[in-house]
Amino acid sequence: MTRNFTHRRATRDKTPLLVGLVGSSSSGKTKSALRLARGFQRVTNGKIFVVDTEAGRSLQYADEFEFEHVPFGAPFGPLDYLDVIKYCIDNGATTIVGDSMSHEHEGPGGILEMHGVEHARLGGSKGTQMLAWNKPKSEHRRMLNTILQFNCNFIFCFRAKEKLKLERGKDPVSLGFMPIGDPSWTYEMTMQCLLMPGSKGVPTWKSEKAGEAEIIKLPGFFENTFATAPQLSEDIGETLAKWAAGAAPAAKMTAAQMIAEYTACSEPSELRRLEEICRVSWSSVASADKPKVKAAIEQAKKRIEDAAKAPDVEPIADDESEQAAG
Repeated sequence: MTRNFTHRRATRDKTPLLVGLVGSSSSGKTKSALRLARGFQRVTNGKIFVVDTEAGRSLQYADEFEFEHVPFGAPFGPLDYLDVIKYCIDNGATTIVGDSMSHEHEGPGGILEMHGVEHARLGGSKGTQMLAWNKPKSEHRRMLNTILQFNCNFIFCFRAKEKLKLERGKDPVSLGFMPIGDPSWTYEMTMQCLLMPGSKGVPTWKSEKAGEAEIIKLPGFFENTFATAPQLSEDIGETLAKWAAGAAPAAKMTAAQMIAEYTACSEPSELRRLEEICRVSWSSVASADKPKVKAAIEQAKKRIEDAAKAPDVEPIADDESEQAAG
């Protein structure tokens, strides 16, 4: 039987974002995830849901960010994660933060423990060790394939630890900080950031260590966004979400154009638009012009901050002014 096919001219359609944040303790994963999610929300609206496997750690940010909190305890099998993700989407989530996804790998009921149980069931011999991976790996793949079908943005936080490459007769070689999780995660991510200890949410995009270089993922269409090595923020999240929604990337400006635009800028929304353009344009600005652009940016920010602090003064009605004069 001959199959029928169709075709159309290719256009960039709306696509969900899958962002991975890989970092050790004190690298800023949770706060960075919430800042990105709030930026996504500027574009997609809807609710932010946080799936919390970290004993309520995300609630430390409840005064600073508005989000729905979902406590998620063991077992941490792939299909359990899939159930909690479906729960979030059914309740209105447009962005889901998984904090953290590492429990799916090494937590109680996760794929490492699933492998151990399956290995014992198959007799525990050396010959069944590889066979015992079939069930946990197939459930992990099912979870990933299902996530890819959801019309929802995801930010997945992964714990990281330093790993060594050990070879007989050779000194150990540091692979650097690597995520605790199945390697297939990196392949599915739109973007994956490495947050080093104490980085406060500023990603590392290049590394000489083989392990770190392998898990860093910065697609070409986001390179200009991170050209100045910015901290992960709401504005970065908004830029990513606009791209995912099919919006055209911001056009570049010359230094003179940026100075003129910032000099005329008086609204926070306009400032956010210019910051996106500045990130795209910065690498092509001459070194001699960069201080002038920075000065215009600081003046615009101060002007907007001062306007926000100014008290609102209501005009006095005519009859009230006559009473005040009397």
